[in-house]
Amino acid sequence: METPHILVVDDEKEITDLIEIYLTQEGYMVEKRYDAFTLIEDIVKYQIDLVILDIMMPEIDGIQALKMIREQYNIPVIIVSAKTADSDKIEGLLTGADDYVSKPFNAMELVARVKSQLRRYHVLNKPINHSSHLIEATDLIIDTQKKLVTLDGTPLALTRIEYEILVLLASQPGTVFSIDDIFEKIWQMKSNNSNNTIMVHIRKLREKIERQPRNPRHIKTVWGVGYKFEL
Repeated sequence: METPHILVVDDEKEITDLIEIYLTQEGYMVEKRYDAFTLIEDIVKYQIDLVILDIMMPEIDGIQALKMIREQYNIPVIIVSAKTADSDKIEGLLTGADDYVSKPFNAMELVARVKSQLRRYHVLNKPINHSSHLIEATDLIIDTQKKLVTLDGTPLALTRIEYEILVLLASQPGTVFSIDDIFEKIWQMKSNNSNNTIMVHIRKLREKIERQPRNPRHIKTVWGVGYKFEL
C-alpha cells in the first residue's frame, strides 16, 4: 500500500505544525492548509487519503468544508475542534465526520485515531472473495461485494460508518451488540464515552433503512444492553 497522504486544515499554525510532526514521525505524508479555499483541489492534486479538519475557521468553516467533501468523496474525515458541546459533536457526525476529537487533544491519541480510520477505510475497500455476499432482510438487501444497500430495489446513500454498523449487525442477526462492542469493532480502538457517537449513527441509519424509524423493524434496541438486527 502506498504511503497515506493526509490533509490538515486548521487556521492555527501551531496546531497544524504539531499534527504534522507526529504524523510524519509515523511515516505519513502531510499537507497543511490554514483555510478551506483550496480543499477540493488539494484532495484531487495530492490524492488525499484522510482529512483532519478544524471547525472554527474564517470564511469557510469546518462544517461547510465537510459538506463540500461529502458531496464528492467518502474518504475519512476527523474533526479536531475546540467546540466541545455534545450538540457540536452531533452536528459534525451527522454532517459526515468519521470521528470528532476535542481540543486540547493528546497527539498520540489523534495518531491512533488516524491509523484506525485509514485501516478501516482500506479494509472496507478491499474486494470480497467469498460468494455469500448478499444479506437479505425482506425489503432490505445488503450486497457486501458491491458495497450496496437497497430498500425495495432503491439504492440508499449510507455513510461509510453507517454501512459498517449495518453490516456488523446484519451479518449476525439476533446477536446483541453492546455500544462498546460496536465502537470497538468499527473504530478498532477502546471505547471511551462512545454512547452519543453510536446513538447518532444508529438514529441516522434507522432514518434511511426503516419505514418507521421510531418503530424499527430491523435495528432493534435491547434496553440496557445494546442493539440487534432482525431479518
